[in-house]
Order: sequence, then structure tokens, then C-alpha cells
Amino acid sequence: MPPQTHNTLLLFFFFFFLIVAVTVQFTATMAATATNSGDLPEFREAPAFRNGRECPKTTPWSSTVDKNSHNPSLIHIAMTLDATYLRGSVAGVFSVLQHASCPENIVFHFIATTHRHADLRRVIAATFPYLSFHLYHFDAGLVRGKISYSIRRALDQPLNYARIYFADLLPAGVRRIIYFDSDLIVVDDVAKLWGINLGRHVVGAPEYCHANFTNYFTQRFWSNPAFTASFKGRRPCYFNTGVMVIDLWRWREGRYTEKVEHWMRVQKRFRIYELGSLPPFLLVFAGDVERVEHRWNQHGLGGDNLVGLCRDLHPGPVSLLHWSGKGKPWLRLDSRRPCPLDSLWAPYDLFRHSSLFSDS
Repeated sequence: MPPQTHNTLLLFFFFFFLIVAVTVQFTATMAATATNSGDLPEFREAPAFRNGRECPKTTPWSSTVDKNSHNPSLIHIAMTLDATYLRGSVAGVFSVLQHASCPENIVFHFIATTHRHADLRRVIAATFPYLSFHLYHFDAGLVRGKISYSIRRALDQPLNYARIYFADLLPAGVRRIIYFDSDLIVVDDVAKLWGINLGRHVVGAPEYCHANFTNYFTQRFWSNPAFTASFKGRRPCYFNTGVMVIDLWRWREGRYTEKVEHWMRVQKRFRIYELGSLPPFLLVFAGDVERVEHRWNQHGLGGDNLVGLCRDLHPGPVSLLHWSGKGKPWLRLDSRRPCPLDSLWAPYDLFRHSSLFSDS
């Protein structure tokens, strides 16, 4: 073989293996990127919702230098964010903005764990470019040693307990917060809920005194006078913790985080309830909440915690529909086995279905 031909072949194989090596590295990098952020759902961009003329002028939360100063013109809403319920969270935010009289005066406070913090921020910012929001890191270690297993795995996730720590996570300038679960839509002006008078109470929520309250605790709880004494002087009624108005100033003053954590520690030792983060809230607040109209939490639309069968609305007007329970509307719609009321959630779904936006 002539030397010139030999050198040409060597150069050919050198560049060939160089291209292969670069391609492998590029593919690995892209795969890692997809693993880190590509499995989150993608959403259509929401339209811009603007204030009406009657709305008070205020400095946007994102532009506020001192977030420890109180701004009475702002409405603060807290929600948790994670990959599993992100589609529901986005629908919830969209529904709030669409029905708000002063949407630019609403600030969302999202709570997330470290794992997907940056990716979740990117999704929210891309879906709601005009939204005033802040994303907080929730340290799952705060509750991991305090959680005992419940009847449904979703109820055992650390983020499900983040609502206990709002007073610690949010700036001092946030004196009141509305907490919304990630499986609901609002079909009324949220300012009406925000404006309720809590009086001396720390928490406001719809109460359901016809529910059998004894079912939320085990026989070990009811047979122990030291435990049942916690309800002395108040008539405890069930309330759903997926929709709450919370006075964070009073919460901080009364050290209520410690009071809820106390019952979580009792649960670890004695197994006094079965339902995740709800019972310790009931132990601290049931019978001592400001009653909110039932229209603000038409809950249970996801069925029970085990089967998730279809449910009807409760009698009366509706301002908020809540798919609490096992069945979630986006899962039932995707499986083509929706419940009748899931059609009310569908118009707020911004999920970008791949079948509608690709040629494949």
C-alpha cells in the first residue's frame, strides 16, 4: 500500500472514531437532560389576565424590595408543586386567574422539594409568563421521621405536610394565606374567599358537622381519656384541609406548627389515626375554625381514598370543585373513563397533548 494511501486511511479512521465519540457523548448528555427535566408535562401558555379599573394599584410582588412589609392589596395563595400533581396545579392556577376580578394582585407561593425545583420553576414561568409567584424549598427531612404510613401512599408524601410549615417558609409580610390542594378548580372570584373575617380564629374552612367525626381516629384514641381531652370545650367537626384560609400572624404567635407536630409524634407511638396530614389538623383546630360557606369546597369528587368512584356535587351553590379522594380528573380523562363531573375540570387543562402537537 503506498504511504499516501496509508496516511489517508489513518486520517479517515481517526475522524470516524472522533465523530462516533462526540455523538455518543452528545447522546448521553441529551439523555441525562431528558431524565432530569424532560419527563415533566408540557403546557400551553396561558393568556394574560389583567386587572379591571376598580382594582387597587399596587407594586408587583416580584418588584417588591422588602417582602417582610405587609401589602394589603395583594391576595396570597399557597400550593405545593411536584411532578405527579403538576397538571392539576396548573389547572388550579389557571382557574383562579380566569375568574379573579384583580388577577394581577394575586401572588402564588409554590412549595416544592429540592429534586425538581429548577424544572418546576421553568414550567410555571413558561406557562404563566405574567404570573407573580415565588418558589420555596421544602426540606422533606422536617417531617420524614414524623410520618407514619396511612391508607393511601399519596397521603404519606412529605410534601403533603408542607402546609404545616407555611408560617416558617413564607416571609413575615405574608400575614394571611389561602391554601389550595392541587386537585381543584375555582369557578368564582377568589377575592370573596380571601375577604372572609377570621375573627379570633387561626383557620377558616367549610365545616361538615354531619360527618361521623369518630371515623377519623382509631379506637386506641377514643379509649384514652388523655387523648380525647384535647377536644374539651369545643364541638369538633370535620373540615377538609385542601382549602383553608390561614392567619399566619396568629399561627406564628400561637406556635401552631409545634402543636401539629406534637400529634404527629403521638401518632408514631400509638397509631391514633389512618389519614396522613388531616387528623393532626383536626386535633388542633376542629371545633375552633371560622366557618366558610360550603360552596368554597365541593370536595370528595375523586371518590373515596381506596376506590375513587364517581361522586355527585353536594346540594347548593358552587365556587370551588375539589377532586379529593383517589380519582383525579386528568387520569380518568386520559384513560377515557371519566366521571360526569370531570368535564367541568377539562376546560382548565392546559396540558399539551403530544398527539395534537406532533406528526407522529
